[in-house]
Amino acid sequence: MNKFKFLSLLILGFLFFSCGSNSDKKTSYFKLKTVENKTEFKLGETIEGSIENLKNRQIDSIQLYFQQKYLQTLKAETSFSVALENTKLGRQKLEAIVFSEGETDTISDNLKIYNNQAPKAYTYKVIKEYPHDGEAYTQGLEFHQDTLYESTGQYGNSSLRKLNLETGEVLNKINLEDTYFGEGLTILDNKLYLLTWREKEGLIYNLDTFEQTGTFSYNQSKEGWGLCNDGEKLYKSDGTEKIWILDAETLAEKDFIQMTTNSSIKEKFNELEWVEGKIYANTYQRPSIAIINPVNGAIEGVIDFRGLRERLTNLPDLDTQNHVLNGIAYNQDTKKLYVTGKNWDKIFEVEIIEK
Repeated sequence: MNKFKFLSLLILGFLFFSCGSNSDKKTSYFKLKTVENKTEFKLGETIEGSIENLKNRQIDSIQLYFQQKYLQTLKAETSFSVALENTKLGRQKLEAIVFSEGETDTISDNLKIYNNQAPKAYTYKVIKEYPHDGEAYTQGLEFHQDTLYESTGQYGNSSLRKLNLETGEVLNKINLEDTYFGEGLTILDNKLYLLTWREKEGLIYNLDTFEQTGTFSYNQSKEGWGLCNDGEKLYKSDGTEKIWILDAETLAEKDFIQMTTNSSIKEKFNELEWVEGKIYANTYQRPSIAIINPVNGAIEGVIDFRGLRERLTNLPDLDTQNHVLNGIAYNQDTKKLYVTGKNWDKIFEVEIIEK
C-alpha cells in the first residue's frame, strides 16, 4: 500500500469515527413539568408548572416561551404559570431555555389547547335553487361583486369558470393543463388565485381576461385544498388540521391556525369562504360546514346540511364518496349564502338557522 492510499484511508477513518462520536445526545439537566403532568387545557385555563433541577445545578435564569413567543424570565424561582386567554388553539409547544453554570439547556413539552365552548349547532333553509353544470367537479366558488367564479378539479378536466348564477351559463372558461388538479380559488385586488392539489403550486390569473400572470409555491403546507381572503390576507387549507395564513403581496405562508373544538383537533377541511369575519369551511366527505374563528382556530359552529344532496335531479348518477358537498359562495352586497357540491346539478341559496 503506498503512502497516498494509507493517508486517504486514515483520513476517512478519522472522519467516520468523529461523526459517530458526536451522535450521542447530551442528557438534559432539567425537565419541564406541568402540574399532574397535564397536557390538555382549555381556553381560559392556566398552565401551572415548574422546571425540575435533576442534577442540582446552579441556575442563573430561565427564559419561558409559548407558541414560540417569549413570555418571561425566571430568576429566583423555577415555578411558572401561563394564562390561556388570547391564544391560538391546537397543538402547541411550551419551551424553556435554562442558563446554568455557563451552559444552556432547552427543554419543552407538547400540549393541546382546546376551545372552552362547544360549537353551536345550525341547520338550513333552502331559499332558492339555481341550475349548475353537473359536469363541474366543484372545488372553489366565490362571488366578485355580483359575478360568480368557480374552479373545478380532476386531472385532465380541471378548469376556471365565470358563471351566470341565474341561468347556470358558463360565461368564460379556461382549462388547466392536464398535469394540474384544480382546487380552491379566491379573488383579491383584481387577481384570481387558484390552488392545485398535489403540485405544490398555485396559479395567478387576471380576473378580467383569465390570462395567467404568475405562480406561487406552497412552501410548508402539505397540499392545496381551499382558499379564501379577508381583504388583506389569504387563508389556505391543506387537508391537515391547519389553515395557513398567506401574505397577500408575497403569498408566503406566514402563520397558521388549527381547527379545534372544545374536545378535539379537526382536519380535512376543504373549500373555504370568508363570511362576515369568520371562515366557513366544508368538511370533506361530510354534509356539514364549520364556522371557524380566524384568530385562534376555534370551531364556533357547525351547519348540518343533511338532506340537501337529495334535492338534486342527477342524484342517481352520483356516488357518496366523490360527489359531496363542496362549494361555498357569499355575496357580500346582498348578504346571501350559496352552496353546491362536486358534480351537483344545482346551486342552493340557503338561510342558516341556529338549532
